[in-house]
Amino acid sequence: MAKEVGVAHMEDFHLPYFYNYPPYFTLQPVHDTRNKQIQLWKELILKYCKYHKVFIIDLEEDFPLFVNTSIDRKLSHEARAMFLGALVAEGRAEWIDKGHRKCLILWRKIQDWADIILLFVHEHGMEDGVMTLEELCFGDETHGTELAGIDRTVLIRSLKLLEQRGKATMFKGSSGDDNGVKFSSQW
Repeated sequence: MAKEVGVAHMEDFHLPYFYNYPPYFTLQPVHDTRNKQIQLWKELILKYCKYHKVFIIDLEEDFPLFVNTSIDRKLSHEARAMFLGALVAEGRAEWIDKGHRKCLILWRKIQDWADIILLFVHEHGMEDGVMTLEELCFGDETHGTELAGIDRTVLIRSLKLLEQRGKATMFKGSSGDDNGVKFSSQW
């Protein structure tokens, strides 16, 4: 589940200098300038999504970062697709539909999420413990931690990585809400 971010939340996020420079909201025709523009936007998208815990960007919907009302500028669909495509090319995002309209933003790599899960399990003495995926995303134990609100796709991929390493075993419950994971005591 992606966290909804409204325009009001832009005020508590530190925007870089270029965000108020109108040309950066238009794809630049000069190759070197465009490469710099793409790099700046990639970094900004990752930082913004991490700050606001946004996991999914839908190109068909308004996204606050892509609109700057103070300079009356908005990224074109082409620019948004190019910047997200550049993140995909680097492995920092993935298209989650064939039409390339929705993008999963990996502001942390799956490996990093797996490490965070292991640290959480260790710090909370949950070795040999069992948790549902819902508890990992929205449970009292994870409230206030980096795991709170984690995207389900990111969580499952991280747990599958831990399962491949022998550090967790995933299991299916009778409904989607009670799918779970048992963590190994073997570290």
